Amino acid sequence: MPLPKDEKTKIIKKFAQAEGDTGSPEIQVALLISEIKHLQGHLGEHKHDAPAKRALLTKVAKRRRLLRSLSSHNADRYQAIVKALKLKK
Repeated sequence: MPLPKDEKTKIIKKFAQAEGDTGSPEIQVALLISEIKHLQGHLGEHKHDAPAKRALLTKVAKRRRLLRSLSSHNADRYQAIVKALKLKK
C-alpha cells in the first residue's frame, strides 16, 4: 500500500533541506507518518490483517529510531520537525 506519488512529492518538497534532497531524516519521518496513518485506517476496517499490523509496527519503530538519532545529532532540527508534524515529544 504505497503512498500516491503526488502526496509523496508534496511531502518531500515541504521537508527538503536543499534542492534535490529526498533522504534527510525529516523527509523520512514525514513519509513514515503518512504511511502509518494510512495503515491505521486500513487496520480500522481489517482488524485481522496480520501483515499490515507487522508493517505498522515496523514503520513506528523506524520512525522512533530516526527521531532518536536526529535528537542526539541535531537538537534544533529535531525540535523543528516535532513542531511541524505536531508530535508528542
